[in-house]
Amino acid sequence: MPTRALVFDFDGTLADTESAVLRSWQDVFREHGAELPLEAWYAVIGTQHTTPAMFALLAEHAPGIDPDALRPKTRARVLKLLEDLGPREGALDYLEAAREQGLKLAVASSSSGAWVNPHLERLGIAGYFDAVLTGDLHKAKPDPDLYLAAIDALEVTARETTAFEDTPHGVTAAKAAGLTCVAVPNAITESLDFGQADVVLPSFTAKPLDALLTR
Repeated sequence: MPTRALVFDFDGTLADTESAVLRSWQDVFREHGAELPLEAWYAVIGTQHTTPAMFALLAEHAPGIDPDALRPKTRARVLKLLEDLGPREGALDYLEAAREQGLKLAVASSSSGAWVNPHLERLGIAGYFDAVLTGDLHKAKPDPDLYLAAIDALEVTARETTAFEDTPHGVTAAKAAGLTCVAVPNAITESLDFGQADVVLPSFTAKPLDALLTR
């Protein structure tokens, strides 16, 4: 069955925001005299549980922390790190190629709309997407709800749709919804297990969209 739609994860897939978020949390932990274990980060990356999990872990090392006081500081630090961040290399080429082929496009992200939509605008890619589905309105990955909502919004079937993800949790969500899934790990996630993915690409530049869809 030919591909009619593409659905992209946002954080770490369209833009490498995860590197900035991880660096920010590492700085917070160090300011409190501790190191953030990467295995704890990998356990929640790509889900909606990152912030609560990080504060809970930090509290084990620094009892008495005030998450409400720290949250604005950590967010400001992340936004500062993201000021000059653009789309991942090759991602824009995929979006352009999809537009030329008349494919429908959506974003499916566990993050909130208040996070995703401004970044899509800042990156100059918001106009490519027919729908943006976010974790404040749908169950977060690895639950398939975001992908089921995406194909419903695009009025396509799962068999006609290919998802792009950078984390195993995201791949799990896409596969549970019945989509073909292409994993495009980033520097933070490249060492993780992507055995569930149908295809694993080291980057969007590794294979043009046309070649990927006719594999």
